[in-house]
Amino acid sequence: MTIVYGFMILALLFSAGSMLGWTLEVFYRRFKPTNKERVWINPGFLSGPCLPLYGFGLTALYLMAGLERFIPIDDAYLRKGVLFAFMAAAMTFIELIAGELFIIKRHLKLWDYSELRFNYKGIICPRFSFYWALLGAGYYFFIHPRILSGLEWFSHNLLFSFVIGFFYGILTLDLVHSFSLTAKIKAFAEENEMIIRYEELKKHIRNEAERKREKYRFLNAMHTERELLDELRAYMEKQLEQAKHGRINDLISMRRSK
Repeated sequence: MTIVYGFMILALLFSAGSMLGWTLEVFYRRFKPTNKERVWINPGFLSGPCLPLYGFGLTALYLMAGLERFIPIDDAYLRKGVLFAFMAAAMTFIELIAGELFIIKRHLKLWDYSELRFNYKGIICPRFSFYWALLGAGYYFFIHPRILSGLEWFSHNLLFSFVIGFFYGILTLDLVHSFSLTAKIKAFAEENEMIIRYEELKKHIRNEAERKREKYRFLNAMHTERELLDELRAYMEKQLEQAKHGRINDLISMRRSK
């Protein structure tokens, strides 16, 4: 396998994982117990149907699946169990790094496990590490054996270059737009000592649009008929109200004062 060919395979895996992961998260958020309103929420910080976290995750699973032969354990079941534990640890580590970076660099929390036991900053927890282990096992048994021949065919097909070029072109534009947008949110969050839960902000904007019978954009949730600063101020008022009643909120200063 040449370096160029290997890079093309990883590029395809990243794009496929990003879009499939986005689809999975859309349905998970729609039906999770805390979403009592059963509203559709666009996950992640990008506007389009892409979650890079899952792109990195699928790429990591693909690379790690080939490491089983290097695990010095004779028992096949135990060896696979160790492999799935390593996969869960890798996915949890990716989740931790992504979560920390957005909290530190953007004052954003893209997901929140604060209501789950033994969580760390609301960005990782044992329950989801267990889910990652199950996901790794599912990938190993049902996807990896079939993915190699498909990747071999697709990477030598002319359609590959078009699909990959189109995906990364759109991703680049989305990244530029989303980082510009989150820079404004970061400035507001820093000024008001907040770590904004991005999903809650999106739900707030959706609820306000429905209440005022305004147009709501699922794939570009931050684009509203009101100024973004006005939406953020209204969202902060909601967080202040939650803080008064002792509920989970985004205000750092209120947490420190407790």
